[in-house]
Amino acid sequence: MKRPRLVNEQIYHIYNRGVEKRSIFLEDNDYFRFIHDLFEFNDEMPAQNIYYRNLYEVGPRKVRKSRENHERKLLIEILAFCLMPNHFHLLVKQKVDNGISKFVQKLSTGYSMYFNQKYKRVGPLFQGKFKAVLVDEENHFIHLPFYIHLNPLDLIAPEWRNREIEDYQKALKFLKFYRWSSYLDYIGEKNFPSVTQRDFLLDFFGDSQNYKVQTEQWLKDIDLSAIEELIIE
Repeated sequence: MKRPRLVNEQIYHIYNRGVEKRSIFLEDNDYFRFIHDLFEFNDEMPAQNIYYRNLYEVGPRKVRKSRENHERKLLIEILAFCLMPNHFHLLVKQKVDNGISKFVQKLSTGYSMYFNQKYKRVGPLFQGKFKAVLVDEENHFIHLPFYIHLNPLDLIAPEWRNREIEDYQKALKFLKFYRWSSYLDYIGEKNFPSVTQRDFLLDFFGDSQNYKVQTEQWLKDIDLSAIEELIIE
């Protein structure tokens, strides 16, 4: 798939996975590290070597800012995200020229250096360049955030994609306790609130309670054909 031209104020679905489909998160601290990097590297300031090293702390349900006196200038708005064992999804809006490319380059480099050092490996961690799809139709925009936030169900009930899920309550409970996405923040339960910029989506879908209800309804009425061209896994 040819990557679209990345334009300011446009929304894109960003995706990448581990090389040879390998796992890129092996324990909770790896997820915490990547989520901290989502925050830390979303800044026009060049990444310093200190941020590639494992010198800052990342605590449960909190991103600790390491540059308290620095006024951040965002490269992108991170509207939504989901981390899976061997890949990640981002829904982003570009804020400055080349913002997405700069951000993903810093993110991929920083996390790869951390991972390779920690697990004593060498070589690329991610499968080539990231994939991006422009989200420019309202029909697509209505469905894609739900799709991203429901991805964790692949871990316990992959049949959700075919609308064949049997135990909806079990699935919804799993989502509520899956920490590695922005879903909890969208339904009003603070998880990693400083990572995402949620006003845009919540203005579109309504408040947190409405988003929760609509997500649950979408799971029951799912039709992936509506966003087939945006699913870039």
